[in-house]
Amino acid sequence: MHQAETIFLLFAAVAALVVVAHKLSLPYPIVLVISGLALSFVPRLPEVKLNPEIVFYFFLPPLLYPAALFTSWRDFRRNLRPILLLAIGLVLVTMVTVAWAAHTIVPELPWAAAFALGAIVSPPDAIAATAVIRRLSVPYRIEAILEGESLVNDATALVALQFAIAALMTGTFSLGHATLRFVWAAAGGIAFGLLVGFAMRWVQRHLDDPPVQITISLLTPFAAYLPAERLHVSGVLATVAAGIFLGWHSPLMVSARTRLQVYAFWEIVVFLLNGFVFIVIGLQLPGILRGLNSESLLGPIINALIISGAVILIRIVWVIPAMYLPRLLSKKLRERDPIPPWQQVAVVAWAGMRGVISLAAAFALPLALSNGSAFPGRNYILFLAFSVILATLVLQGLTLPVLIRKLGIKDDGVTDEEERTARLEANKAAVGLIENLAANDDFPRGVVDRLRAEYDERVQQLKLCAENQDDPRGEIATPQYQRLQHEALRIERQTIIRLRNEHVINDEALRRIQRDLDLAEARLTGD
Repeated sequence: MHQAETIFLLFAAVAALVVVAHKLSLPYPIVLVISGLALSFVPRLPEVKLNPEIVFYFFLPPLLYPAALFTSWRDFRRNLRPILLLAIGLVLVTMVTVAWAAHTIVPELPWAAAFALGAIVSPPDAIAATAVIRRLSVPYRIEAILEGESLVNDATALVALQFAIAALMTGTFSLGHATLRFVWAAAGGIAFGLLVGFAMRWVQRHLDDPPVQITISLLTPFAAYLPAERLHVSGVLATVAAGIFLGWHSPLMVSARTRLQVYAFWEIVVFLLNGFVFIVIGLQLPGILRGLNSESLLGPIINALIISGAVILIRIVWVIPAMYLPRLLSKKLRERDPIPPWQQVAVVAWAGMRGVISLAAAFALPLALSNGSAFPGRNYILFLAFSVILATLVLQGLTLPVLIRKLGIKDDGVTDEEERTARLEANKAAVGLIENLAANDDFPRGVVDRLRAEYDERVQQLKLCAENQDDPRGEIATPQYQRLQHEALRIERQTIIRLRNEHVINDEALRRIQRDLDLAEARLTGD
């Protein structure tokens, strides 16, 4: 089978399996991984090998960038302390603990190789947790913390992995040098990312061509990531810094029509890359088993269960005191940021699924050391890393929705309330402008009255929504108004389609009217 045919079939499988996942109300990353695992044992199916360079240089930048682009800088900054405790503190603690556990159960595994394994499995996946969380009704802060953690933790883990590999290659390790190198990688990555952000903001401000601007948006993560890696700073943090910077400035940086198309473009790009990555994870098992060369799998499986259990347990043991101790020790912090409910802490502690970055990092381990000898325990590390990914994705991914429901966690409606407040303030400001223009006779009275009536209706609907306790979502209209408006829009669509079918209008006229109707429906529902 040609490689192009294989890729086509995998994307087709992704589309079909995501539909199945939605029908079964299961997180689609877990369904894709399990399905990929099942497909890997189909006879005569061509083997799909995970190329770490493709993952790091082709998949990772466009996956990180939109996550950063659509991240709220306000919420990221507000939750910086828990984010850094997870993305730096927990990653390093996980690396050290897993290294100790691995060296204990497999004494022939050198300490440096054990630390490499710890660095590989330490960062939770950037997509898996949020793919599960966003399907559920959880307080927005949980989502903000998990997304913020996933934006930073890969940088910590990949830099730590470089130190472990360097220690194996040279036989030496300096904590002072490693600390300075980590600070340089982090600070340099952020600085370079901001520089790319400044440059791209200037470029985007001087353009008004959606296809060109979308192309530049696609190239931006690569412009941040690739040169940063060449400069030996963190490409991950460079991409994240550029994304957050441009996300903050995008409301004034691009036109409305460009922004609408950019959102749709990144939505499909992220979906395709995510789907492909997760199904390819499952397809790697046969190749990993062949490289293991073990007469019995019982021992490796037991060791894999121990390491997987350690990874899960370390997060629980770290998250609980990290959430409570700082507040117990600091009255100021306790007053500014009260202790969260234990149910929310439990969700954060359990949302530690690993993913493709861990597997790609394992595959990226060198085949040989500088003296020509084989990299110690490379195949065993690959097997353990894959086992941790599979165990955390399946166990935690499938049980996280159950845990959220059992703990009675629900959306706190903060974002919806903020949205409604902002809509109301914006509409009131527009009404005030209309009143001033009417007083100055800048526009004909009929035009002013017509537009003022439209805005008055929006303000009234928003106030009714705020008073409707049975409909807490931050929508622009009450449910009754929405149903009536949807029916009216449906009739409009049927009419223009009928006119097109009767050759009264052409397809271009149809598409123009249809776009207006689609925008009206989106505005009505707040989508």
